[in-house]
Amino acid sequence: MMESSRQIMAIGNHSALRNTVEALSRYDWSIFHPGTLEEARAILSEQDYRVGLVFLDEAPSSIPLYMEKMPDLYWISIIENVELLSDETRDLIYRCCFAYHSGSLDAQYINTLIESALSMAKLSDLCEKNRKRCQNKALCMVGDTPVMQHLYRTIRKVASVDAPVLITGKSGTGKELTARAIHELSSRRQGPFNAINCGALPAGLIQSELFGHEKGAFTGANQRQIGIIENSSNGTLFLDEIGDLPLEMQVNLLRFLERLTVFRVGGQKEIPVDVRVLAATHVDLEKAIEKGEFREDLFHRLNVLQVRTPALKEHPEDIEPLANFFFQRYSSDKPAMLRGFSQESLVVMQQYHWPGNIREMVNRVRRSMIMCEHRLISPGDLGLERRNGHSRDTDSLQQARDSAECEAIRAALARNKYKILHAARELGIARVTLYRLLEKHGIDRNGVQDEAAADFPSTSETIQLT
Repeated sequence: MMESSRQIMAIGNHSALRNTVEALSRYDWSIFHPGTLEEARAILSEQDYRVGLVFLDEAPSSIPLYMEKMPDLYWISIIENVELLSDETRDLIYRCCFAYHSGSLDAQYINTLIESALSMAKLSDLCEKNRKRCQNKALCMVGDTPVMQHLYRTIRKVASVDAPVLITGKSGTGKELTARAIHELSSRRQGPFNAINCGALPAGLIQSELFGHEKGAFTGANQRQIGIIENSSNGTLFLDEIGDLPLEMQVNLLRFLERLTVFRVGGQKEIPVDVRVLAATHVDLEKAIEKGEFREDLFHRLNVLQVRTPALKEHPEDIEPLANFFFQRYSSDKPAMLRGFSQESLVVMQQYHWPGNIREMVNRVRRSMIMCEHRLISPGDLGLERRNGHSRDTDSLQQARDSAECEAIRAALARNKYKILHAARELGIARVTLYRLLEKHGIDRNGVQDEAAADFPSTSETIQLT
């Protein structure tokens, strides 16, 4: 049986393709010649193509689109004479190709190039897998859905610069975890990470806690105290629930962000501080500005970059791996006989809307692990009832159908690793229908959508070589 990786995507001059197929017949390759870019990208989502052959003699203008829209393929260009090519075509080969062969057909040499490209592709896969493993370890997050992958990419982008970041999201979605991940992936990772909840600070001590105070600054100030901002120098300061900071303190925080200096309470001089500020809120700060509860100038200072942490209901496919992750994390709390979750409890967790998000899940899982008296955790142990996340009193029949349809689509995508063709086949519908349903239910298409294809003037065929 042929290895799945010994498959080649071929585009370009059809007669040259035929000659190359015949010449390579003894090297056991499978060559696929797509008719359109859409067909090429569809087959890539199903099968393991890593090497592409491109025939540039009399090449149609759509060839650059193939090569640039499929950058994960290691392209090898076959041409008659590189000197006769236009500057634009030579630049295309330089930018997009792993190697090229010019001159008369040499099957052995072309096979060597293909083998080399395939080996480099496999090495690239190993390096990418290791890079993601290391980065996800730094992120300390669980979830592999497109929604979470988008969050990971955003975290890595904002971590690479030193500007302020505003982290938004509902309560319990992991805003502090996101802030820690940004710090761990940044150039400040060797410095301190200090977090403070602005809503939990005593009203009379906020300024002292943030900026510090000198000895004798007020009654009870028996010694100098370094504030949390100054204590975060060369590191990261995370201001959680920034929307709860009193207006009078917002003025002082704005001054610090503009000048990067602090005045200790009772102090006489400004102290420069090198710190990156991350802030988080679960409230809509723009609405708070309209109500006069938050300063607009401070908002713009904090909102240079923004990261939004998704609610758990936006990526229900991650519920089961998250539950298993927390089960393993707190396994020291469970009875020896407890082995995991029943299938019914996993279904119920998928249906529940999780208003408290990850924080609520942690609490329910830990409680169930302690209280469960059987081998598997039941919905009752979790404190959940079937369909608890949906109101029977208010949902219409159509709403119930839509909800079931949405859950089935999400589950099929998750089982098929977000490969559209596989998910559509499992559901017994056409790809076009599945795309329409993704749009209907507002399911994030990031990572699964297929861009519009450019037609390619040839027929589609697969040529098996033995």
